[in-house]
Order: sequence, then structure tokens, then C-alpha cells
Amino acid sequence: MRVGLTGGIGAGKSAVAAIFAGLGAFIVDTDAIAREVVAPNSDGLREIARVWPQAVRGGILDRAALADIVFNDPSARQRLNELLHPHIRRIAMEREAHAKPGQIVVHVVPLLFETGYDRLVDTSVLVVAPLEARVARVVERDRLDEARVRSRVATQIEPEQARRGADFIIENDGNFDHLRERAAAVYEALG
Repeated sequence: MRVGLTGGIGAGKSAVAAIFAGLGAFIVDTDAIAREVVAPNSDGLREIARVWPQAVRGGILDRAALADIVFNDPSARQRLNELLHPHIRRIAMEREAHAKPGQIVVHVVPLLFETGYDRLVDTSVLVVAPLEARVARVVERDRLDEARVRSRVATQIEPEQARRGADFIIENDGNFDHLRERAAAVYEALG
């Protein structure tokens, strides 16, 4: 079974993925793959350099410069997704081939619904959390100012729209023990 795990920035996707891994799932982390596809000398980085040369310095992606471009321009964000997502999907499917027979494969995909990746999975799991908790987590984790985090949150799919697309929803509105219990219940339902 191929599962798509998603949620807005700071919702707790990584925590749920870790819980699922501990329960036996094979995890394919598209965020990690996205970093690989823009590594020095990669096709993804060359494509970014062609479109936004100001976002590449000394053969290395300037993530802050690229973020400033794509988080302030929806057409640039769409173009970036069009450039990188074919590479990300190809590598994700290659990684999935390493799962054991019968093992649940969980693709952690921040833009599951926005990019059509949901059509590649058998079922989808959405992690949701209160907005203020999400903002606080990202400010602390990424050392970004609150205004920048809120602008990134605003670029993502509306939570209600994501809820309508998801097969399972995990509410991350308590402590880690509550999250683990809720994630384990969903994982059991997947099996």
C-alpha cells in the first residue's frame, strides 16, 4: 500500500512519519529528496540556475533567495514545482522499490494535493494543527521571523480543502503522547 502523508508547514508531518516508521512503515521523504535534486551539479539546480540565476551562487542553491522569489510570486512557485517535481517523483518511486514485500510505504509529501501527487497514492493522511502552534514551531525550528512564516503558511492549501481531499486526518492539537496514539490508530487502520 502506498500512503501519502501531508500537512501544512509545522503541522507535524515529520513526527507522524517517525511514528509510522517505528510501527514498520517504509518512509519516502520527498522533502529530503527535494534537497537532493537541487544539490551541486544536479539537473534540478541547473534548471533553477537557468530560470533564476540570482538564486544560485558559486554552484550552490541560495535557499533564502529562492524562497524570496517563489513565496512572493505564485507563478514562480508553480514554475519551480514544474521543474522539480518530475525529478522528485522519479527518485521517490526508485526509493519505494526498496520496501519489503507487504510493507506499507509512506510518501511524506508537503504538497500532496497541490501537485497532484495524491493521484499516485492509494490513500492519504493529513496532519493538522492549530495555526498558532504551527507558526510557533516553525519560528523556533527554522529560526525565521513570524511574518515570514505566516506568509509561507498563506501560500499553502487551505486546511479545509486539504481535509476534504484526505482519507484520514490526524489532529496534532495536544502533546506528543496524544499524537502518537492518534497516529498509531490511523496506521492500524491502514494495515
